[in-house]
Amino acid sequence: MAITPAEIAETRGMVEEQNLDIRTITMGVSLMGCGDENLDRMCTKIYDHVTHTAEHLVETAENLEREYGIPIVNKRVSVTPVAQIAACCKDEDLTPIAHALDRAAETLGIDYLGGFSALVQKGIGDADRRVIQSIPQALATTSRVCSSVNVASLRAGINMDAVLMAAQTIIDAAKLTADQDSVGASKFVCFANMVEDSPFMAGAVHGGGEADAVINVGVSGPGVMAAALETLPDSASMMEVAEKIKQTAFKITRAGELMSREAAHRLGVHRHPVVRHRRNVQGVHHHHRYVRPLSAQCIQRRAPR
Repeated sequence: MAITPAEIAETRGMVEEQNLDIRTITMGVSLMGCGDENLDRMCTKIYDHVTHTAEHLVETAENLEREYGIPIVNKRVSVTPVAQIAACCKDEDLTPIAHALDRAAETLGIDYLGGFSALVQKGIGDADRRVIQSIPQALATTSRVCSSVNVASLRAGINMDAVLMAAQTIIDAAKLTADQDSVGASKFVCFANMVEDSPFMAGAVHGGGEADAVINVGVSGPGVMAAALETLPDSASMMEVAEKIKQTAFKITRAGELMSREAAHRLGVHRHPVVRHRRNVQGVHHHHRYVRPLSAQCIQRRAPR
């Protein structure tokens, strides 16, 4: 795809004046080969595998940042939900796995590592129980590890036992880090309808249906979108608003797509579609995979709902 000088200048303006940035570059890493009946050996395998697979993640992100002039705010890693490999051992306390992940994150120089997680929307297995019970202490004794539990889905319904455990987990994590503004609870996510693979902290996990390693790039451009909409007159129709949103979303996403392709190529891993990062007026973060913007006709048809 040809890129004109005018488009280059426009992208530069987005970065310098409208706060366009790459919110995160996240590498998903499968831990399926790290299971072991001995917890210490499993921790060693996890540390070695994560540090080897994501060894050049930060270096690559920093090089891309310098070469293309687009800030990359966070470098992160997500891993297979720990409960899936913890079933190999019988230890009740699984916080050593969180410590191994935290050491790996520190070695790599990344901001966060997600995946100390369990998916219990339909039932709680023994490994799931041990992981959930270990979460408060794991979050209190690590600085970069994030955790999540999925307690419900449309198909399975709500697992009320899991809801109770998740609620107690939040309370315990907050209490154990009370001297740090209860930061432990902020690193925990309780999900309903959790997607199989998510690069978003604190609920990031590497899905079972994914390749051994993948790259996800999240783009943040609320300032760019706001500036684009401000160019429209007050009399602009819904068609014109929809078209402007569609054009601007494409431009924002193309910047992320370029970074995503380059990062995946240099790291030699699979690339996921670009992800948009959206912020609403209250400052609450919403994340979703990039989808083609709705046409004005679709908006008009759905408006009565």
